[in-house]
This record gives sequence, structure tokens and C-alpha cells, in this order.
Amino acid sequence: MSALQSIARKVLPESTRRWITVQRQKHRLQWPRAGSIDFGDFDRLAPVSNIFGFDRGQAIDRYYIEAFLRQNRADITGRCLELGDPAYIEKYGQNVSQADVLHYVEGNPQATIVGDLTNAPHIPDNSFDCIIFTQTIQMIYEPRAAFQTLYRILKPGGVALITSAGIAKIGRRLGRDDWGEYWHFTAQSLNAMALEFWAEDGITIHSYGNVMTACAFLQGLAAEELLPAQLDHRDEDFEVIVTARLKKEGA
Repeated sequence: MSALQSIARKVLPESTRRWITVQRQKHRLQWPRAGSIDFGDFDRLAPVSNIFGFDRGQAIDRYYIEAFLRQNRADITGRCLELGDPAYIEKYGQNVSQADVLHYVEGNPQATIVGDLTNAPHIPDNSFDCIIFTQTIQMIYEPRAAFQTLYRILKPGGVALITSAGIAKIGRRLGRDDWGEYWHFTAQSLNAMALEFWAEDGITIHSYGNVMTACAFLQGLAAEELLPAQLDHRDEDFEVIVTARLKKEGA
């Protein structure tokens, strides 16, 4: 059907295409027929898992995050910074000379730096060869201020590896959790914000996901419940996560 629609868009005038659309809707000629789709286990108002599928296996967004970090593991070298804990530095780092952990508030025994990235003058300029910044920028109400700090504390030639939620359930709410979730980025908005600080040739933006994995992730299925071909297919119209590799100019 999609191939026929593509041909129709090329050869039929717009007025004819509109008439066909009206007739299809009037006579219920959609395919699959409207009302005939079997939702199966998704015929429910609550998700299969309410904790992103962590109780079923690896969360689908984590599958994509780790694919992104594996692809860019050569950047995870020298002095590295990660938020919360050094798990990804330890898993993917190569020739890491120092692993630092940033935490927002006191109390994390793994933290070597405590501070708010939107206002962190105590972190020196040009400090890190690599910063791993996963699934956090959407939790910061002033993301531009955080991007400015990330750029400032990277060494010349250093790389920030950033991921953010796209199509996803809300992860944090003020009043219920310790902090809120304010934004879900698209590849376009992440690129636009990166351009405010990084040179264009230092920016690489990607998205991961497709309609199947977006539906599965919203329902809380785990990556193990899908086939690799289903997980790895990319459709830019369905951004489960968006990623940015941001390299600071200089050497």
C-alpha cells in the first residue's frame, strides 16, 4: 500500500488525491480496515511495565545508549567525567587516566565533584577529555546553561557524549520525585542548541528507534523481547532517544 501511495503522490493532482482520501474515509476503505486491528497484549490502559522494562530485562533506551557509547568508545579516554557513577566509563573507556563523577548534591560516595552544571564556576575550564552525559539534559530546566558549562569544561579536542529521551514516558515529576523532567528533545532541537556553543563540524546528531520500538518502550517491554533487526532499524520519524557527539575545536 505504501508503494502505491508513493506512486499516487507523484502522478495524481492534489485535488484527486484529496477526493480519494475522502472516499476512503467515507467508505471505511483503510487498510488494515478501521476497527479491525488486533491490539493483543497492548489492549490495555496501563503499560506492561511501569519502570521502563527494567523488571523484564534491559530497557530499550539503554540498548540504544550503549550502542551509541560503543560506537564512540574511542572518545572515552584520558580524563573522563560521568554523572552519578562511573559505570559507562568503566565499561567503555580506553586508556582512561582519571574517572570523575559529578553529582548534583552531597551524599553520593562515588562523587568526586558536587555541583549544578547550570552554575559550576568551581569546575575549571578545559578539564576533561570526555564527558558522558546520558539521559540527564531533559531533567535540567535551563539546558542552555548546562551546555555552556559542558563546553567550557571540555578540553580543546575533547568530546561530550550526550543522550536524551525522545519518545518515552515521563521519568520524574516534582512533588513526587526529588527533581522534575522538563524537556524531551528532538534531533533538530538538540542540534540547534549544540550549535549555540559548538562549531558545526564538531556536531554529530543521531536518533535511534522506530515505530515498533517506540510502542514497545512505552509499554515497558525489554530489549530482549525484540529481535536485533527490529531494535536496530532506524526511522527518523520515531526518535526513542536522540544522541549528540560534540567535539570541542582545538587540539
